[in-house]
Amino acid sequence: MSGIYIHIPFCKQACHYCDFHFSTQLGKKEVMVNAIAKELVLRKSEVDDAVETIYFGGGTPSVLTAEEIEQLIKAVYDNYKVIDHPEITLEANPDDLVSSRVESSDLFSEYKNAGINRLSIGIQSFFDEDLKLMNRAHDAGEAEQCIKEATEHFDNITIDLIYGIPGMDNERWKANIQKALDFGLPHISSYALTVEPRTALKKFIEKGVVPDVDDEQAQEQFHILMDMLEAHGFVNYEISNFGKPGFFSKNNTAYWLGKKYLGVGPSAHSFDGQHRSWNIRNNTTYIKKINQGELPSEIETLSTTDRYNEFVMTGLRTIWGVDLDRIASEFGSNYLKYLNQQAAKFLEQGLLVLEDGKLLTTKKGKFLADGIAADLFMLNLK
Repeated sequence: MSGIYIHIPFCKQACHYCDFHFSTQLGKKEVMVNAIAKELVLRKSEVDDAVETIYFGGGTPSVLTAEEIEQLIKAVYDNYKVIDHPEITLEANPDDLVSSRVESSDLFSEYKNAGINRLSIGIQSFFDEDLKLMNRAHDAGEAEQCIKEATEHFDNITIDLIYGIPGMDNERWKANIQKALDFGLPHISSYALTVEPRTALKKFIEKGVVPDVDDEQAQEQFHILMDMLEAHGFVNYEISNFGKPGFFSKNNTAYWLGKKYLGVGPSAHSFDGQHRSWNIRNNTTYIKKINQGELPSEIETLSTTDRYNEFVMTGLRTIWGVDLDRIASEFGSNYLKYLNQQAAKFLEQGLLVLEDGKLLTTKKGKFLADGIAADLFMLNLK
């Protein structure tokens, strides 16, 4: 078993670009935490081997108190085998952590004592104009203050940065990256701003309130990101993740390498190598079902083609690539033949390269990796 993902479906306010499952109604936070703890008990028979990572995602897990986080970590330890010194990550927003906003002057120590040993802080930008456009709850000053305080308590910290934001030119993007570098952080996750259906950002663009995302500029900013971080010793081990040696996210790495994981909480997904399941995206129904001893989830059995497609997609996003020997042994010669045929044009264009029996994206091809993978997908074999 690689890890347990715990989805905390609450946020103080809705970011304009977000389509993850969450609620801004925090009144049910206590009963939700109790329900998630019960789901961990209900599903303990699904996991045989040791848990290596525990990841609090959301939503905004930092709306939980240290006591609530400790309650959920204890539920994992009470019901599952856990390795010594697992990676335990908490996603957090600056406004939940910075001392000017919180009542506790020792919140970082409280989280650490609860078991958290890695922080993932949703900075997104160090500039107020970007934060306002995205409707983030913190401002630029709080972003910087939060990192200063966090680094006094934690060594293993990652921050999120978003590029391709309308109105953010390349110079401001470079300044964003430089600010992150100046803090000496060991890991940075960075994503292109995407316009998802049913979000406020989508509506603003349609009404002309906000300009549309410029894909060409996003690609330029991705290459700026790669160049600046690699020059400072970061490894781009997965398209959106850059880590110093020894600080790759174990949770992220496991996901991209296709390891098993258990997802608990509303909307959380699970994967056991052959099946994928997902919980209902409704807090009230989730709590009701769990309290009745029922799992509010759906499950699908992945076909050979499904597993091949996922193997290709995840492999192309990482420095480990797509192992052709594994394609042949796990999926068969027809899949290998098809992959080689489909990959030929991308090899000729310099977007893919074949090294030591592994198909890898080149620096030129990284930004296009998901589109390339789609062209390598098998559509008709089962």
